[in-house]
Amino acid sequence: MFSKKKSAGIEQTKLATLIAHDVRITGDLQFSEGLRMDGHVRGNVSGAPGTQTLLVLSERGSIEGNVHGYDVVVNGRIVGDLIADHFVELQGNAHVTGNIYYQQLRMDCGASVDGKLTKRETAQGMQAPPLLVSLDESADD
Repeated sequence: MFSKKKSAGIEQTKLATLIAHDVRITGDLQFSEGLRMDGHVRGNVSGAPGTQTLLVLSERGSIEGNVHGYDVVVNGRIVGDLIADHFVELQGNAHVTGNIYYQQLRMDCGASVDGKLTKRETAQGMQAPPLLVSLDESADD
């Protein structure tokens, strides 16, 4: 449905799902193939285990929760840990408040990270670090 130009380190993946800018999701979200997110999620976002997923978070999108995927391109805001089995690209408007675990990393001028950057040796045979951040559901009360 959506095409993606090939970027260094990212394999060609079909973006099969779009979450529009005016969509708000509360709860965990799991996707397969590719997901472009212009909306907002309050919950964990993860690619299906064992698949080469692609998450593209546009500058209009945000996630309050942990993110786990094969390839992840960020140009929006993430509050939580980001775990990529392969590649992370932080574009100029990316703001991540949390730790980033990656195998390959590209960070453009203007991107910001408030947390640790940890290089993972290989995607195969390596356990993802535990997701320690939990959302305080009483915050809205």
